[in-house]
Amino acid sequence: MSEFQTSHTLKDRIQIALNDDFLRNAVKFTTERLRKNKQAATEELGNWEEWRARGQEIRSHTIANLDYYLSLFVKNARAAGCYVHFAATAQEAVDITLKIMEAKQAKSVVKSKSMVSEEVHINHFLQKNGIEVVETDLGEYIIQLAGETPSHIIIPAIHKNKEQVAELLSREAGKPLPADTAVLAGFARSKLREKFLQADIGITGCNFGIAETGSIVLFSNEGNARMVSTLPKTHITMMGMERIIPSLEDLEVMAQLLPRAATGQKLTVYMSVISGPKRLDDLDGPEELHIIILDNGRSNQLGDPEFQEVLHCIRCGACLNACPVYRHIGGHAYGGVYSGPIGAVLTPLLQEDKKTWGELANASSLCGACYEACPVKIPLHDMLVYIRRRNVEEGLPPKSEKWGMNAFKKIASHHKRFRLAMKAARWSQKFLAGTDGITARIGPLKGWNMYRIAPKIANRSFRDSWDHLNQELQQEKADISSVQSRLKEMLAKRGEKDES
Repeated sequence: MSEFQTSHTLKDRIQIALNDDFLRNAVKFTTERLRKNKQAATEELGNWEEWRARGQEIRSHTIANLDYYLSLFVKNARAAGCYVHFAATAQEAVDITLKIMEAKQAKSVVKSKSMVSEEVHINHFLQKNGIEVVETDLGEYIIQLAGETPSHIIIPAIHKNKEQVAELLSREAGKPLPADTAVLAGFARSKLREKFLQADIGITGCNFGIAETGSIVLFSNEGNARMVSTLPKTHITMMGMERIIPSLEDLEVMAQLLPRAATGQKLTVYMSVISGPKRLDDLDGPEELHIIILDNGRSNQLGDPEFQEVLHCIRCGACLNACPVYRHIGGHAYGGVYSGPIGAVLTPLLQEDKKTWGELANASSLCGACYEACPVKIPLHDMLVYIRRRNVEEGLPPKSEKWGMNAFKKIASHHKRFRLAMKAARWSQKFLAGTDGITARIGPLKGWNMYRIAPKIANRSFRDSWDHLNQELQQEKADISSVQSRLKEMLAKRGEKDES
């Protein structure tokens, strides 16, 4: 278990991340590469803003009519031979899964990458019931061996290097393996192939559910999702209730937006559209396909003018790559399943413990980079402000913050008090400031200056500068007026001489 998982406060987790130079460099390197890839892929596509607008339109229309499209999806999925289950809570999703396991007398499960399964902590409950669970996405497999959770929605092992991966896989292999990518991938491939062939049940997530056909769509770059969804006799898909899109035509738009925004790919390597279980003339596929549709707090956002748009998310991770906070602290510092800006919004909305999770909204600079990066234009920066306001209304911030804001309000609401405070600050910084700025780690500046330098207050305020400039201007006008008067006198005298 990592330090992050044993640290209960956001500040503690952030401190751990900021003190981990390797983590910070790894996250920075990968997110910058993903951002550059995205930029190149979107420029090549052309008209990216039009594609974003179309994606926003599809998601907005679907969520606004979610009851209709969800009903249509369920109807068509059942007609295709699927078993469809509804889970109001995470525990209900777990219970449904365990019942299926019991009915099939399952002893082993293979999984492909699924954020919803992480959300309900299905691995923990399956292992608790004596069922072997193996993640088959390479990144997920690595962090499973490390006993950790994903640190990125798309690239779960972003925080590991080759040496660390070699150590984990060597332990699994029972012999030393070199820190060579080809060797490590080869071992993982051979090991997981055995698990694919032995598994009783396969569990996948769902990128999209298509209402008009009742199909589920899986995006994958490694092909493991196809193995998980075809080799075991029983396939379980876990999907959030919001992952519906109306038609295959809409899938074309999402197939352009998601991979380009996520990793900068033109298309994902494998896109599987699964419509029901194996039929009589099919060569492969599961005998049973179960779809578990999870609510777990999502329906509470429907009809909410401030938060409904969070359900538009297609889980591409672009907001994480653009976020300056995520790039410094990584994903584990957020403490929940979802990290980055989407996690800072979604986690407090889905969790009942608002006091613990509401503080995630403070892990943001509110720069709006997440909105610019989002392929479906979710205004996450606005939602972070709404959550902060809600936290204040519910009295969640510490009293010291309330006292500080009230003091600032009193000072800033009267110009004389504000000027006096600025003069006091200007005087006190003489004892705190270096050549570049304020570096002292005391009082309210302690947290800020731990990793940055606060700018110095100007020696002269804008108002003082304005008054000084105004005085200079008035003096210049007076000087010009005086010169003009003297010229008039000189001209007048010259005219009198000419007449005489």
